[in-house]
Amino acid sequence: MMINVKLNNKEFNYDVYQIINLFFLFPDIKFVEENYDYNIEVKEDVIVIQKGSESYEYIINKSYKRKEEVKKAVFLYFSKHTTDELPWGTLIGIRPSKKALELLQAGLSEEAIIAEFKEKHVTREDKAQLCIDVAKFEKNIVNTKKDNISVYIGMPFCPTRCLYCSFASNPIEKCKDIVEPYLQSLAHEIKEVSSYIQEKKLKIECVYFGGGTPTSVNDEQFEFIMKCIYEGFTEKNNVKEFTVECGRPDSITYKKLSTMKKYGVHRISINPQTMNDDTLKLIGRTHSVGDVTEKFTMARELGFDNINMDLIVGLPGEKITHIIKTCEKILELKPDSITIHGLSIKRASKLHEKMLNNYRFEVPGQEELNKMYEYTVELSKKLHMKPYYMYRQKNMVGNMENIGYTRPGYEGIYNIQMIEEKQTVIALGADAVCKVVFLDENRHERFANIKDVREYIKRLDEMIQKKIELLETLYGSDANELSD
Repeated sequence: MMINVKLNNKEFNYDVYQIINLFFLFPDIKFVEENYDYNIEVKEDVIVIQKGSESYEYIINKSYKRKEEVKKAVFLYFSKHTTDELPWGTLIGIRPSKKALELLQAGLSEEAIIAEFKEKHVTREDKAQLCIDVAKFEKNIVNTKKDNISVYIGMPFCPTRCLYCSFASNPIEKCKDIVEPYLQSLAHEIKEVSSYIQEKKLKIECVYFGGGTPTSVNDEQFEFIMKCIYEGFTEKNNVKEFTVECGRPDSITYKKLSTMKKYGVHRISINPQTMNDDTLKLIGRTHSVGDVTEKFTMARELGFDNINMDLIVGLPGEKITHIIKTCEKILELKPDSITIHGLSIKRASKLHEKMLNNYRFEVPGQEELNKMYEYTVELSKKLHMKPYYMYRQKNMVGNMENIGYTRPGYEGIYNIQMIEEKQTVIALGADAVCKVVFLDENRHERFANIKDVREYIKRLDEMIQKKIELLETLYGSDANELSD
């Protein structure tokens, strides 16, 4: 869909674009001077939106930032012309719970925070309350010490590439020749970064092995890299949490689960995404619902008492009946935490490519999506879980959220630290992003390893050097003297 917009102040182009984008699926929004569909004028006291002979006026509240008022005006205008209920209103940021946490720390009551969310951002009350609930859960866990860090290790391989995926997840059957060189390179990076951490006497709180799918390599390769991670980061560091995102049930074996127990993994994630075989086939997964149950049961029998399961709401072809079945099956398994994702249609995914080429996928409408989310909330209550972390993404079907629920004491600490951006995360592997947090300045800087696996192998020493140079701006001798 082509949408041409005339806007008298280019300062607000991004904000107007983001709000209009909420109401349409893949709109082609362009800012023009003539032949426009909508004319938006931001004046001193009022915002005027015109379409043809129709005119809409919004009186600016000068106690709020001007760009927030522009977003609200555009949101209210388009809300009048659709039956869709977008419960997050104008909140398009990744971390809405951070706003709630800041307001709680400023001494505002829950009622006052909800009122501000509704008035300023047109946020539905239950979503504002969700932000508060997550903020209250997080506030005693969020990092406050510079020398506390987490470590992320990435495995850029998967059994197959899912329809919606945009991550570095190369189908392992197509790149077997580079798996061994990659693991050797990753082992080298682990050794170098481990030495740096020891030298600076940094305290590792969490180690997270993700991907891709860490368990997509064979049993011997998995044992090799797990031993490297253990010796480099967890053996002598008394970490609070060592997580392995097993992910795909078709990649999990008894030997790999035994290896994880051997090297002290605390928490694993087994991610079905849906418990419907027809959907699994459509999205490009080669496992079945039966495989999910089998591998989950195997993990329990081996003594894993902290298992997370990821689910996606809004998958192509899914209806209310599908999400009901998924929730029923997950309730039977009784995981210790669940993470509910809204489908995000990423530009680098096969799903986006196919939709651009007019391949017809049936995606749930807004009202149906809202009901689907309600079923996942009910599932969390039946499992005696509470929301503990949350984030949002662009291009999410239905403008919803990704949210983690947990039984008390089983929350993923790494998830909280990563989302709240108050702890330095040293990331290793292809496409892994290192984030160095300057707590005193309330800012962070990133360094990303190369995404291409072959280039990562070739240029690894260069990346290690650049990563350490960035870390030295926080942990080097001069930096330490300044912070003292």
